[in-house]
Amino acid sequence: MSSQSGDPTTGSAEFFVPSGQDQEEGTEQAATEPTMADGAEELPTSAQHETSATQEEAAALPKYRPASGRYRSSGGSFQLELRVDVDSTRSGSKVLRKVSGDFFTTTGGTTAYFGSFTVHGPTVTWSATQVVINGLGSYTWQAGAPVVRVTIPRRPVGQPPAAATVQFVTVAGQAGASYLCPYISPYFRALTWEQDSVTGKIPFLAYNTGSLPRPPGSPARSLSVPGAFAEAGIQLLVSGAANVVADSPNGWTDSELHGAMQTNFSQWQNIPQWKVWLFVAGAYEGLAGVRGIMFDAADSFQRQGCAVFYDMIKGADAESQRAQLRTYVHELGHSFNLLHSWQKNLARPPAPLGPKGGFGDLSWMNYPQNYQSASGPTGTAAYWSDFPFQFTDNELIHLRHGYYRNVIMGANAFATGAADIEPELFDEPLADESGLRLGLRGAKSGFAFGEPVVVELKLETTDLRGRSTHGHLHPDDELVNIAIRQPSGRTVLYRPLRVRCVDHDETVRLDTGRPAVYASAYIGYGRDGHYFQQPGTYQLRASYRASDGSRIVSPVLRIAVRHPVTAADSELAELMMGEEQGKLLVLRGSDSPSLRSGNVALQEVIERHANHPFAVYARLAKGLNAEHEFKSLKPDKAGLAVRAPDTKAAIEQLAPVVKASQQGKGVDNLTLNLATRRLARAYARQGDLEESSTILDRLVRHFDTSAFNPHVVEAVRAQAESTKAKLMSDFGPA
Repeated sequence: MSSQSGDPTTGSAEFFVPSGQDQEEGTEQAATEPTMADGAEELPTSAQHETSATQEEAAALPKYRPASGRYRSSGGSFQLELRVDVDSTRSGSKVLRKVSGDFFTTTGGTTAYFGSFTVHGPTVTWSATQVVINGLGSYTWQAGAPVVRVTIPRRPVGQPPAAATVQFVTVAGQAGASYLCPYISPYFRALTWEQDSVTGKIPFLAYNTGSLPRPPGSPARSLSVPGAFAEAGIQLLVSGAANVVADSPNGWTDSELHGAMQTNFSQWQNIPQWKVWLFVAGAYEGLAGVRGIMFDAADSFQRQGCAVFYDMIKGADAESQRAQLRTYVHELGHSFNLLHSWQKNLARPPAPLGPKGGFGDLSWMNYPQNYQSASGPTGTAAYWSDFPFQFTDNELIHLRHGYYRNVIMGANAFATGAADIEPELFDEPLADESGLRLGLRGAKSGFAFGEPVVVELKLETTDLRGRSTHGHLHPDDELVNIAIRQPSGRTVLYRPLRVRCVDHDETVRLDTGRPAVYASAYIGYGRDGHYFQQPGTYQLRASYRASDGSRIVSPVLRIAVRHPVTAADSELAELMMGEEQGKLLVLRGSDSPSLRSGNVALQEVIERHANHPFAVYARLAKGLNAEHEFKSLKPDKAGLAVRAPDTKAAIEQLAPVVKASQQGKGVDNLTLNLATRRLARAYARQGDLEESSTILDRLVRHFDTSAFNPHVVEAVRAQAESTKAKLMSDFGPA
């Protein structure tokens, strides 16, 4: 019997399983796959048939078990995990009318992933004895027998479920391989969910959806996080008792969260696996308003860990409990590789946006304050009035039927990784009546090869009457995107290392008193690695999504990355452009053991090239990290280990950064502001409040010139005074 070697769909004998090898899947589907036209069609329920029985005859028919669920073959060189989605397995569960599956190779005692397929909109035939499903599959490999036929005997309720027979057929009608797949579960996928929390922060349990007004047709029920995913057809298996560890009043940084996952997630491994860790922390340090974060987006095995911040979402009232449920489900949704509602067109390949550019999605993945309804009402109140506590159809398709590596934690990178984007995504709108203008400029006119590329963003109003919008201008907040056209002509999207969710309403009023807001962003390194890996001219363009859904596009910014001139230039570029160094620059330093080599390289820059401009950036990362405590969870879950701030090292590193930057030879002005305030805190922490105050006064004088707009000077002065007051309160005489 001949067969196509390595193809689990070919052959004619039942259980025919030719030998094969593990293969990387293709990229046919996006991280969020498009909804098919018939994706949400309601098929007959388990007690109905496509025959013309009268209502009386139908009532007399036995009630059958649903055919939908998960099935799995055993034995042979290939194992098939099958998902059937043609009728409802529970009340209110949406039927997507799809069949999908994953193939695994088994050799000896090892199992490896081979590939996946999906049948969109198959033909489903029901009879009193069986369900037959036929359709052409889409595969991650070139399948020799791409037509799929699934036959499932019908069983009355109360009897054990029947196994599914899967027959693969060539386009010419020749039978290929066949698999017998016993029934496993009514859930399409299952994973283990481990949740830890800090002392004094009570994790969310459940919300009664009938406590507050809800959309018509949305039933009142007690909904937990596992319950929300169960309604989507996904089973969250809780992993034992939650561990409780010490918290820090200063909040948690990105590097601390990643280190905590590596030491405290008992089932953490750098492999793809259906396991996820959620950490209930007190607060996030560095940005007000962050309710949650999917922080594991920086290495080769992403999406294994996320966190929610209790201090932002706490509350026992119904409104707070409702918001907590959304935050937990939202962050776990990112771990499944679901993007924000307005970002799906930036996946690889792009998925279509929902209504109102994605802001009209009634989804766990939207921000309530961004919601734009089709009928007119907008914002948080309108969202909760319309939201039925569910994922959208295309999100359900991804969760239930997305290709294995696009969904499982630790496999494909968030949004599937480095993707070319279509340049027209950032084309200027044909008409712009937003009253807003977005500016983008480099912190320098040109950058040396290996130098961290920093850009400054400015959002201002063009309407003398003023405009209100949100103030989330940093690309890490994911309401601003930056496209980079590299010298090769390839256009890529800057993708930040972490997915932090600032889903709270931060409205700013831009008018004559405050005409603009600003942000500074290091964009040299992100999820896809280094973006400026070759000398040449780069073209950058930014896009801002305003509160009303307007898309504001900046003019094109051209920046030059200069060729290294000397051997020392090349050596410095190599020291600065390692993967770990890039992460340290983004995270502003870290004690994480996984970044040890990067710290060694930055220390070499400081020691051997102390007078080179690159040393400023190495000192900045090392100094900011030294000035701040570093928290890590003890491996034995016995508590929290805290490395105290090293004020001596912080002053030693940050003082040269501030001095060089005030002379125009260091970091940009926004970063200078940060470094100066942290230097002042280091002096205050060691008891020198006088020097701390002098440093802040010097900062104000630096900005108090005609080179800066008066509102900028006033903002810096107010920030310096509030910093002085805080330092006096924290470190002054009792």
